[in-house]
Amino acid sequence: MKFYQAVVCTAVGLAVTQLSVAQSQITFKSAKTSSSYYQMAVEIAQAVKKDTNSNIIVTVEESQGSVQNVMETAFRGANYVFTTPPALVNLAQNGQAMFKNKSNPKFSEIRALFPIPSLAMHFVVSDKSGINNFAGMAGKKILLGKGTFGANEGAKYIQLFGLEDKIDLAQVELSNAVPALKNGQIDGFVTSGSFPAPNVVEASAGTKVKILSFSDDQVAQTKRTKLIIPAGTYAGQDTDITTTSLPVVVYTSSAMDDETAYTLTKAFWDQKKNMSDSSPWWKGVTTEMLDNINGKIHPGAAKYYHEIGVTLNENQQ
Repeated sequence: MKFYQAVVCTAVGLAVTQLSVAQSQITFKSAKTSSSYYQMAVEIAQAVKKDTNSNIIVTVEESQGSVQNVMETAFRGANYVFTTPPALVNLAQNGQAMFKNKSNPKFSEIRALFPIPSLAMHFVVSDKSGINNFAGMAGKKILLGKGTFGANEGAKYIQLFGLEDKIDLAQVELSNAVPALKNGQIDGFVTSGSFPAPNVVEASAGTKVKILSFSDDQVAQTKRTKLIIPAGTYAGQDTDITTTSLPVVVYTSSAMDDETAYTLTKAFWDQKKNMSDSSPWWKGVTTEMLDNINGKIHPGAAKYYHEIGVTLNENQQ
C-alpha cells in the first residue's frame, strides 16, 4: 500500500512539475502563405522557439491581410500576435477609413512589440531603356500590376509626379514582370517588398537594371517614410537608393502579460543576427525603426528596450 501511495505521489509530483514548465502557446497572424511576410513570421516562430528552449511555441496562421489581423484583436485572447503597418492601428483606434462603423474598445488595447522589414517601393527599369529618373518614364512601357500595395502606391506616385497619361501601362500580371523586362516587352516595373526583394534580385541577375532613387522632395510628396536601400543590395547597384516605405510592426494587446511580451521581444532581437545570415531582409531592421511606431509599446517590450538603452518617446509609453 505504501509503495502504491509513493508511486501515486511521484506521478502527481511529475505532473505538477510538467505543468509548471508547460509551454506557452502564441498565435501569430501574418499574411498569405505565398508572401514574404508569412515566411518572416515562420522565421520569427523558429527564432522564439530556439531562444526560449521551446518554452514558447509560436503557431503561424495565414491571413488575408493587415486589416483582418487588426479586426481579429476584437475577439482573440491574450497570446495573439500579428503584423500590420502602424498607420492601420491608428485608423482602427480612431474608427476611420476601412474601420469606419467598425470601432471596438479592444482596438485601444493594441500594443507594439518590435519592427520587422518595411515594404519598400522599387521602380525597376532596364538599363537599355535609358530611364534615369521618374521624368524619364514618360513615353515608356511600365508594368504596375493590379490590386497590390505596390500597384496602388505606384499609380499614386505616377499621378503625383505628373506622369499620368504619359506612361504606357502594360496590362500584364506582376508575376510576369521579370521575363517581360528581360525580353524587352516592358521598360520597367513597379513592385513593393522588403529588400532584397526576390523579383528585383531575379531581374538584376544577368541583366543590367536600375532602381530609381527619390529626391527628398519626392519622398515628401508621397507622405511615406523615407528608406535607404544600401549600395550592393542588388547586382550592379553601386550607390545607395532613396525610396519610400510602409513600416510594418509586430503587435499584440495589453492583455498579454509583461513577461511573455518581454521574452518575445528579447528573443527576436537576440536571434536577429542569425535570421539575417539566412534571410538578408532582416539586416535592414534596427532599433531606430521603433520611431515609426506612433502608438503605445507593450510594457514588457518597453522593459527590454530600457535594458538595452533604447529611449522611447512619450507617446510610446
